[in-house]
Amino acid sequence: MSKNKLAKFAEVHALPNVVEVPYAELQQGPYLLKGNWARNFFGNNCPLVLELGCGKGEYTVGLAENFPGKNFIGIDIKGARIWTGATAAQGKGLKNAGFLRTYVELLPSFFGPGEVSEIWITFPDPQMKKQRKRLTSTKLLTHYGKVMKPGGVIHLKTDSNFLFQYTTALVHLNGFKVEAETEDLYSSEYADDIRGIRTYYEQQWLDRGLKIKYLKFIPHNENLVEPEMEIEWDEYRSFGRDRRSRINGKNDE
Repeated sequence: MSKNKLAKFAEVHALPNVVEVPYAELQQGPYLLKGNWARNFFGNNCPLVLELGCGKGEYTVGLAENFPGKNFIGIDIKGARIWTGATAAQGKGLKNAGFLRTYVELLPSFFGPGEVSEIWITFPDPQMKKQRKRLTSTKLLTHYGKVMKPGGVIHLKTDSNFLFQYTTALVHLNGFKVEAETEDLYSSEYADDIRGIRTYYEQQWLDRGLKIKYLKFIPHNENLVEPEMEIEWDEYRSFGRDRRSRINGKNDE
């Protein structure tokens, strides 16, 4: 780990808008903010929205700026990346943006039933080899269902044709209500509210001429099944993320 990452990792512990909880503490009983994030963390009663795998937190910060009537929590396990979004939110004086360092599998330990109104999944690793690790897999959707309110919405933005086809098939197979579905977000009517919010990786994909895919749906949590289908892999992801960053002349921290 670089010295810069180590410094960020150390600093993130002291940021007031970042929550970190040792796993052992979660086993001792209900987490103190569970069911009470709006009142006790944000100091209001606004709807709660999560961004899963938030990385550097650009999207969490952008959403908080655009929608001041909602509370946003960016969730990631990598503290050095969360540092970027958390310090940006502080610098902008955003009171409705926070960050939680944990695994998405632990959401039910941190949030109460029906506490979450929306979930954003922005440019996750498509996990082409490991279905169970996909952020839109039935396994993880079951976890989300334990904390989402009835009628809660999930948004997926991705450059990955593989993940978009997989998720679209899963959504239709399980009879989820689809509110938006497009393979070219910025040529569709769905982009108006979020046109100006772009992550580090999203801008890379756009610069390379790739179209951004978007899916908005309302899931249920009953008898979920995985689609059985062959999906062509994304060829441009055939090498590692560090090499993609070097090709684009940027470093991923």
